[in-house]
Amino acid sequence: MKNRFLGFTAFFSLFLLLNYSLHCQDTYIRNDSADVKSYIFNLELSDENDEIKGTAEILVDFKGDAKPFSVDLIGKSGEFGMEITQVLEGDENVNYSFENNKIKISPSQNSHDYQVFKVSYHGVPERGLVIDTTKFGQRSFFGDNWPNLARHWLPSVDHPYDKASIEFQITAPDHYDVVATGEKIEESYLENGKKLTVYKEPAPVAMKVVTIGVTKFASRLLDKVYDIPVSAWVYPENRLDGFSDYGVATKVLKYFIDQIGPYSYAKLANMQAKTQWGGLENAGTIAYFENSVNGKNEVEGLIAHEIAHQWFGNSASENDWNHVWLSEGFATYFAILYQESVYGDDKRKQELLLDRNEIIDYFKKNPSPIVDPSIKEPLKVLSVNTYQKGGWVLNMLRRELGDELFWEGIVSYYKRYQNANAMTEDFKEVMEQVSGKELDKFFQQWVFTKGYPELKWEWHYEKNKLYIDIEQVQDYHIFSFPLEIQVDGVIDRTYSLDINSKKTTFEIPLKAAPKEILLDPDLWLLFEERKF
Repeated sequence: MKNRFLGFTAFFSLFLLLNYSLHCQDTYIRNDSADVKSYIFNLELSDENDEIKGTAEILVDFKGDAKPFSVDLIGKSGEFGMEITQVLEGDENVNYSFENNKIKISPSQNSHDYQVFKVSYHGVPERGLVIDTTKFGQRSFFGDNWPNLARHWLPSVDHPYDKASIEFQITAPDHYDVVATGEKIEESYLENGKKLTVYKEPAPVAMKVVTIGVTKFASRLLDKVYDIPVSAWVYPENRLDGFSDYGVATKVLKYFIDQIGPYSYAKLANMQAKTQWGGLENAGTIAYFENSVNGKNEVEGLIAHEIAHQWFGNSASENDWNHVWLSEGFATYFAILYQESVYGDDKRKQELLLDRNEIIDYFKKNPSPIVDPSIKEPLKVLSVNTYQKGGWVLNMLRRELGDELFWEGIVSYYKRYQNANAMTEDFKEVMEQVSGKELDKFFQQWVFTKGYPELKWEWHYEKNKLYIDIEQVQDYHIFSFPLEIQVDGVIDRTYSLDINSKKTTFEIPLKAAPKEILLDPDLWLLFEERKF
């Protein structure tokens, strides 16, 4: 929004925030009466070709009368895509249509409450399931679904609003090792050189973060953290380096459990993989890019980011793609919080300074807010805004509330939305309830308004007084915020100034003229500094 809100009432600010939240939903068409509770994906993989054969058993809870509902699947077009061979309701054929990459199923008149539908299909996936070779030339199959690529190989509601428990039943040549979302509950050698491996995750998860990994792996149980097995799955050629590089995952997992709350999933596997991302936060089975393994333990920050997602993005998930900062901004900042806990506050400041510079550079080319309703494609919601700026919002909220209330609010938010979905307004409400503070203006200006304060300032000393003139020079909004200044680098001479207008002059009594004035010495404010 380009309007300036300074001077408007709190009521109008709240109206704008609510109105903005309610009208920025993404364009995905949701099922009104059908809630998917679980999927069982029976998949057959082959070395002869890239075609997969699958059956998806979909357990649906009808909220009231059974009505037609849809699941996503990319249909065959040329070499790629899926063909459906049968759709059943229970053991009977059911009416369905398959158009525009949607399977629309019309339940029988006898359907009520819970019902199982089975979709049998086959084809070659163009995306989502990456069938390729590893960097060492070994054939491999990796699920790489984010944001909405599951539909290329799994019939499903391919949007985070409808989460479900997952079971993978994978039949593949018996020379492969198999890891997938969930806990391994079966491994059986079959006839004709085949092996069946079954993984089951009882916690509800979004399709964007379910996965399989099928190739030759070296694997090791790194440790157990509160009875949660933490393992590494790496290419055999990278065995020792991989076990070392991924070993820090146990410490990261313990930190987040202790700080935030219970871990939702059956295990935490850390997998070297063929992925389009540096890391992909698949629930309980994280994928890291192939060259993340080098024996130099350089991926601690990345590991912390992806493990933080297990709480934020995977368990407490955004209900709308435009609110993905609740996933990426949180993972960005909580990775910083973990590193701060290990290496001290200087590490927090180092990471935030880098992020602040990226935010400023990005804004000059892309002047937009964190929650941007103009974005319609899920992939396009990822940006410096949703990562680094989202993280900075949490840093400023921490300063606004203080450490104790900030952490109390985070714990409460996760407890309320664990294994569920939330919007920015939901997070704001929890933080308000815990802190007793009104946060409408804070969220309005930092999340729903583009930019940040651009400050020109100067100072002079006269008659035992320090005068500081500060002007907001951005032309789209006047921000309200506290700004810390430090005189001569002395902690005891740090002052907090409340700024809520375009131009402000502050007077500070001082016995002698200062040699140096620093703005925001401890990095609590997102702003750009300009001198007169």
